[in-house]
Amino acid sequence: MDFTIPKDVTDYLKVLDDFIEKEIKPLQSRDDNDRFFDHRREHARTDWDNQGLPRHDWEALLGEMRKLADKAGHLRYALPKEYGGKDGTNLGMAVIREHLAAKGLGLFNDLQNETSIVGNFPTVLMFRDFGTEEQRKVFIPGSLDGSVRVAFGLTEPEHGSDATWMETRGRREKRDGKDGWVINGMKMWNTGMHVATHDFVFARTSGQDGDPLGITCFIVPTDTPGVKIEEYLWTFNMPTDHPRVSFTNVWVPEDAILGDPERGLELAQHFVHENRIRQAASGVGAAQFCINESVKYAKQRKPFGKPLAANQAIQFPLIEAHTECEMIRNLVYKTAWQMDQMSKKDVARHLSDKVSMCNYRANRLVCQAADLAIQVHGGMGYSRHKPFEHIYRHHRRYRITEGSEEIQMRKVGGHLFGFIGASERQKKAAE
Repeated sequence: MDFTIPKDVTDYLKVLDDFIEKEIKPLQSRDDNDRFFDHRREHARTDWDNQGLPRHDWEALLGEMRKLADKAGHLRYALPKEYGGKDGTNLGMAVIREHLAAKGLGLFNDLQNETSIVGNFPTVLMFRDFGTEEQRKVFIPGSLDGSVRVAFGLTEPEHGSDATWMETRGRREKRDGKDGWVINGMKMWNTGMHVATHDFVFARTSGQDGDPLGITCFIVPTDTPGVKIEEYLWTFNMPTDHPRVSFTNVWVPEDAILGDPERGLELAQHFVHENRIRQAASGVGAAQFCINESVKYAKQRKPFGKPLAANQAIQFPLIEAHTECEMIRNLVYKTAWQMDQMSKKDVARHLSDKVSMCNYRANRLVCQAADLAIQVHGGMGYSRHKPFEHIYRHHRRYRITEGSEEIQMRKVGGHLFGFIGASERQKKAAE
């Protein structure tokens, strides 16, 4: 077995590092943009008097970074070449995301906003794989140049992981001679609605509560009458762009449906494995950063006349975390490589449990590593003059979002105890 990372990936890391030094760091240093990353970061990013939303100058800086990365050919790395990408692999993305997160905080990779010099474009692939020809013509170029921004409305105030029980409803209604749908309901954590041009709104259009079929993905322009942002939910890590949104008698035409109207939940799951493995890789990278910084500090800090690093009470927790990093890193790499060897359907069938293992363990690890770094650094670790509190606050959300760690463990248990795929095995046995 060969565990060597492909040379084209390791070579590309050097290209990215060079791009960061020449293009991104000067931008971060200009006009006191460092305020978005040093101890002032939460205040600098947050418009406290405007519902806690991101400040315009903060989002403008992120946009400038993305333009630089796109011009240099990095932003679309993971996309197919037909969309200006490099056909980046899951393994390549895992290695890159870990590498960038291990550098600490910086404009090159601010995952609080899901923004990086190497981007994620789940909506582009959703339109590619499920959209009509007309939808692909409009939404793919728009998503890439920023003229179209699509938010994601799946979770509801009373329903999160139990998406098949959502209460948002869509019913057929003709208006002005045109076939269409009326949508009524409420969505929660509808991220990005403050700048979105459209919203993916998932609604039950047939079937019963609990049925996996009968849920439809509607593409709703955000300026449609009846769409209302009720409030922005302030979060552990500010700023916020996560509102509660109501949909009251919202009418959309028939062609506003993405994909099979009975199988909307499949769209919601379309990019989940890629997202989760990249998220896990970022968690490993951020955890390693916390560990490395703690080791460096422990060797420098000399209370009672000797380095902190001489104490096994300091060594052993860091050794444990470092060992955990190595184990999870290798599982992430292996799983990402396996994902590259099969179709999306086969990934869902055969690797879903491994992706879940990577995700929930990496998310736990980075929270533990950040907490450990705070402890090792003492009072300064607790302050905002070190990045560990920000890393903890950001990554703590991933133990809930993208499928909570309990959902991830449930997925692993389904494979381990034979609940997932049971009907398929029974069918084969009957044959």
